[in-house]
Amino acid sequence: MSTSTQSESGQSTKVLYDQSADRWVRGEAISLSDFTARPIVLGMCEPLENTDVLDIGCGEGYCSRELKRRGAAQVYGIDLSEGMILAAQQQDEIDQLGIQYESRCATDLSHIPNASFDRVLAVFLFNYVTVEQMHQCMAEVFRVLRPGGKFIFSIPHPSFPFMRDPEYPFYFNVGDAGYFSHCDRQFPGRIWKRDGSWLDVQLVHKPLETYFDSLLAAGFSMMPIVRELRVTPEHIQLDPQFFQPLADYPLHLAIQVSR
Repeated sequence: MSTSTQSESGQSTKVLYDQSADRWVRGEAISLSDFTARPIVLGMCEPLENTDVLDIGCGEGYCSRELKRRGAAQVYGIDLSEGMILAAQQQDEIDQLGIQYESRCATDLSHIPNASFDRVLAVFLFNYVTVEQMHQCMAEVFRVLRPGGKFIFSIPHPSFPFMRDPEYPFYFNVGDAGYFSHCDRQFPGRIWKRDGSWLDVQLVHKPLETYFDSLLAAGFSMMPIVRELRVTPEHIQLDPQFFQPLADYPLHLAIQVSR
């Protein structure tokens, strides 16, 4: 949600999220990835006590709020969508967590000095940007991280869209596209909430190796921690109808790398 790509239908990511911002606002886990991804990603950010955190592609602030509640000293959230930032600011007026939000593009963090943050988080940002934009963003992340700082991000598992038909409760519709031949192509998707409603999402597809090549080009040289995220038995016990259709699929990846 941090830089604007254009779909074949002519709708940019920015327009998509400006128009749907109110449907993303929530105070507790409700969408599929709130259960299958965000708890793990947030856990990979810890320890957070006395840290300064940059949340890029922060959306309406769901993860930013949790980072602050878990002990971060300062959280700064940016997103290209003014609608999402407005929703985040309105929620902070209620919660009084003191989070700073701004509408900014993740490929240009020139307003941030070098080595300013202990953590940088990007939750489902890179499925909205091109390979070139991802290179630019990761280079900026490397620059603004302090030595020893951690970059944590999540992405849809690159293989998932090619393994499953476009069906409830989560899909990207890649049609007859090829895994390697359709790199940098944008595809529409949808992710459901447990209340039966859904959110429209997008995927700019990249093969797995592209992410690691980009990290290396940005300057990251430490071995990353990689976790494949999935539906667990606990999820199925909580809500079999919602989670069972995705059992044993690789849904997302969570990656942590240190500067």
